[in-house]
Amino acid sequence: MKKIVILACLTAITHLAQAQTGYNINITLKPYKNSYVYLGYHYGKMKALADSVLLDENSKGTFKGKQPLPGGIYFVVSPRKEILFELLIDKQQQFTITADSVGLPNSVVFSGSPDNAAFQHYTRFANTTGMALNEANKEYKTARNATDSAAITARIKSLSDKMQRHRDSLTQKQPNAILSALLLAMKEPVVPPAAKHPKGKYDSTYAFNYFKSHFWDDVSFTDERLIRTPFFESKLVKYYKDLVSPNPDSITREVDHMLLYSRSNKEMYKYLLVHFVQKYVNPEYMGQDAVFVHLFEKYINNGQADFFTEQYKEFMTKRAYSLMANLIGQPAANLQMVDTLDKPLPLYNVKSDMVVICFWDPTCSHCKEVVPKVDSIYNAKWKKEGVTVYGVMVDGGKELWKQFIHEKGLKNWLHVYQLPSQHDAEASAGKASYRQLYDVYQTPILYLLDKDKRIVAKKLNYQQLDEVINLKLKTAKSN
Repeated sequence: MKKIVILACLTAITHLAQAQTGYNINITLKPYKNSYVYLGYHYGKMKALADSVLLDENSKGTFKGKQPLPGGIYFVVSPRKEILFELLIDKQQQFTITADSVGLPNSVVFSGSPDNAAFQHYTRFANTTGMALNEANKEYKTARNATDSAAITARIKSLSDKMQRHRDSLTQKQPNAILSALLLAMKEPVVPPAAKHPKGKYDSTYAFNYFKSHFWDDVSFTDERLIRTPFFESKLVKYYKDLVSPNPDSITREVDHMLLYSRSNKEMYKYLLVHFVQKYVNPEYMGQDAVFVHLFEKYINNGQADFFTEQYKEFMTKRAYSLMANLIGQPAANLQMVDTLDKPLPLYNVKSDMVVICFWDPTCSHCKEVVPKVDSIYNAKWKKEGVTVYGVMVDGGKELWKQFIHEKGLKNWLHVYQLPSQHDAEASAGKASYRQLYDVYQTPILYLLDKDKRIVAKKLNYQQLDEVINLKLKTAKSN
């Protein structure tokens, strides 16, 4: 049994617009008496509660409500917050469950629910076949010779084929059942054998493209029941991680395609948009924040996401406007700064093949560690490669800043800061500050610009920035 943290019911999830018949699920769950049990559901990787009931002296109770429950995979939770067993909920929401915590899941009996009878039968078959597959895989790892390995491989294939035939049989017999929809959605494409590849031999590019183009064949992006399963989000993550090019343009095309197809189902559309926003507002890879900006401009800022709270919309708006000005490949905003003698030294006055902007604070402990390392690699490598370091003092005070520069011997940087009067003038005029234009809300932060002041890289550590510089220099030489 799996321990879970019970979450509050999600008020943001809208029930299906069905007839007002509601749900009525009678449950007898021994040996629990005079204690609450819960009906929970999956929502992507999250688990939440749909209902609770106080069992009586006879271990009986009823989950009931005036509105139908959205379809999906649900589960019953014990008074100790443990998942006891899963069940399916779809159109038929008037049925009975009898179970004993001893002997689960085999002790569960469903009455009046063909969906759950089929689900239970499939689960038992899958568990038995799965155990046999696990055992065969263990034997394969310890096989003594090629003959044994071949025999075990044949057994593994036979068991896998048996599992797939069983699934295919269920989906063919009951194509409209919820179990069929779930089984089809879990299925992955089978790449044709090498003999059927172009020129009759294995082609890795063909195999990849075939797998990708058929990955969603049996998935309907208007079937919101898939949202309430433990596997749909994993399938979504796998697709974007393994099959979609990580560049923002490729991701954006895929995201728009999915959102377009899901528009006729509000819950699926909402789920997908929220998933993509959360994934790309703070992306794993540099430059993918452009996907979030695209989502903001096309959907959120155009009134196509009314399900977000005003507070979250405000957060996304601030993030989007902080990112719009510093997307990879775009011209960097000019920095109207002065040097240590308060003489003007704007960014765009710097003539250099490449410029590293280092936003830092002499009182920041991490800056104290990183800035000298940036200076070391600059003096050892970057300076002779045509790189200029434009160091921007963000906080800490002018005297501490100058003291740190002197103590650490940061002689060859262009050291600048913003005059307080310049800051006040921008604020009075309602202009975006350099903090917003460069998304500087922590320090240190490093940017790399090319000779035309276009952003090449951002928010990398100095070792990663060095790799980008090396790659750029190598590319320039090859051209």
